[in-house]
Amino acid sequence: MIDLYTAKTPNGIKASIALEELALPYNVIALNLLDNEQKHPDFLRINPNGRIPAIVDRDAGDFAVFESGAILIYLVEKTGQLMPRDAKGRSQVIQWLMFQMGGVGPMQGQVNWFKRNAPDNTIAIDRYTNETRRLYRVLDTRLKDHRFLVGDYSIADIANWGWVSRYEFSGVDVSDVPHLMRWYREIEARPAVKRGAEVPTEAQKARPVPWAKG
Repeated sequence: MIDLYTAKTPNGIKASIALEELALPYNVIALNLLDNEQKHPDFLRINPNGRIPAIVDRDAGDFAVFESGAILIYLVEKTGQLMPRDAKGRSQVIQWLMFQMGGVGPMQGQVNWFKRNAPDNTIAIDRYTNETRRLYRVLDTRLKDHRFLVGDYSIADIANWGWVSRYEFSGVDVSDVPHLMRWYREIEARPAVKRGAEVPTEAQKARPVPWAKG
């Protein structure tokens, strides 16, 4: 059994979608980020950086993994799924995963932060919005000749989809990325993606965090 600590964010849903796709048994602990539950000492023992998502693999001696990309790699290595077996294919998946981790996520995250916390800072908003759109166009170019980012559906698709799925929330124009939108809609229709994207919300309704506030 895997314990998943998460919340309804682009990074948070990446982990729950992967767990659903891999059909691994897991237990969900939804954290309230507005209450800073991710900074509680009990959670910091799992992830010293105090960010979601994180997992604890109870079947592997309570082994903890933090950082969403590292979680995805750990899960596919555990199962042998959603990752090519050949070295070049594996490298390509990791490259597109890192593209999201180092590019799409940080840039789009800055769009979200400035629009909601410093809406008068148009220089920052324009900078990060334009960079996010540029990265979307990189994905669009790749997907022009590829159904998925690398061969078959993989964790590279899950990682990037988690952020692209918030394009409306971020106010990112997608009118000029038809191939990206085709890919986005195809992945959105997958049953495991639908389930995984709602996991943090449903868990938040169903149960409290397992430690007291403090």
